[in-house]
Amino acid sequence: MLLDSPDSGATLTNDPGFVRSWKEQLTADPYRSYLYSYPHKTAYSELDQPVLLSELWRDEPAETFFLYMHIPFCGARCGFCNLFTLPDKRQSAHEQYVDALERQARQWAPFVSHKPFARFAIGGGTPTLLAPELLERLFHIAEQTMGLQPDQASISVETSPETVTEERLHILKEHGVDRVSMGVQSFVEAEAAAIYRPQMPTQAGRAAELLKQYRFPILNLDLIYGLPGQTLESWQYSLRCAVSFQPEEIFIYPLYTREHTIVKPEQIRESGVDNRLAYYEAARSCLLAKGYTQYSMRRFARSDAFIGKKLLPYGCQEEGMVGLGCGARSYTRNVHYASRYGVSRSATASIIADYVGAQRYDTADYGFVLSKHEQKRRFLLKAILHTEGLLASEYTRRFGSDVLEDHPELSLLLDSGLGHLQDGLLRLTEEGLGYSDAIGDWLISSAVRQRMEGYVLA
Repeated sequence: MLLDSPDSGATLTNDPGFVRSWKEQLTADPYRSYLYSYPHKTAYSELDQPVLLSELWRDEPAETFFLYMHIPFCGARCGFCNLFTLPDKRQSAHEQYVDALERQARQWAPFVSHKPFARFAIGGGTPTLLAPELLERLFHIAEQTMGLQPDQASISVETSPETVTEERLHILKEHGVDRVSMGVQSFVEAEAAAIYRPQMPTQAGRAAELLKQYRFPILNLDLIYGLPGQTLESWQYSLRCAVSFQPEEIFIYPLYTREHTIVKPEQIRESGVDNRLAYYEAARSCLLAKGYTQYSMRRFARSDAFIGKKLLPYGCQEEGMVGLGCGARSYTRNVHYASRYGVSRSATASIIADYVGAQRYDTADYGFVLSKHEQKRRFLLKAILHTEGLLASEYTRRFGSDVLEDHPELSLLLDSGLGHLQDGLLRLTEEGLGYSDAIGDWLISSAVRQRMEGYVLA
């Protein structure tokens, strides 16, 4: 058990009182940060020297790749959003952006054509904000330029209620999309208005009904708990509404706010009480009772979902990520890279303008070079925060060392009851899953955390 952070030369103790105190501190603040990637993009910086992509991808060991396209446009910025996105509905801007994305794809295709794509996703932003002909172009770029084989890849697209139309859904269906994810966030009108959602709850219901008619193998609906004015009863109402559409997946997210979001951090605690953990526990009980299986703190899915394709394998560590578009991240085993990052409208618009105006995209100059230590921590984090857990033998096969020797701080999870180790499989317990965000934040190395905290958004 660690007396200090895992990167500070800490010593060990068998004091049960220390374990109890550590757990009390961890669980007192369950929502420190949402660890959806590691290292987080706010840890990226100028690389010492630009790296040729031809060299970077030539020796990438991943057996298959993940193709991702980022569309940074939305109809409006939601109150909780601090992502790289720009409210811009102009088709001329969308056309220029897709032109640039295709130009980038043509330059990148020779670097990554030696491995097949096992997954393809279009995210944002709101990809379905694009006009149907531009949405169609994205699939042509993926298939004809990048070499995607739709019959052997899992394909996912993000959408929003106000952009769900029959013409767009027909395009998704024609190109073999397996999963459509729609952000609803709340079926209560006042709650949607409080976070500046552009759609009415009735519009979300109509969009969900239309999506079900197209019979995509997986429909995912996103909901958020902890919204301003939300009560346990209204949260349970939104859950019931979502379940009524029988989606194959439901993601539940705690509300996170940042200094650059429209909804401010203090609004979470307007009532003086942070109810997010209670809402999480209520949602978990509801979804398990409705036949969903929990796969992470956020993801609940039906076990009977069936895609019907013979998919190529792809590792959960998300290496071999080929990210096209401004704001997309690319992951090789040793280097993560992307365009610059911004949140404010002026910063985002400027970065997009630079991307659209560029003629060459064949070097990486902004990102993060992962040391062996960071590769190990990433491998650990990407596994342990999901119910599948971390198989110690897989860690040893990858790195040639023992996971508990490399990360002795994990003993705190085991001794506190937040983690469990059986037959070489390290997993969070039911209680531990509920504190995934706090555990993930705690496991981040101090060096990366310092770089993240020192980052100032433009």
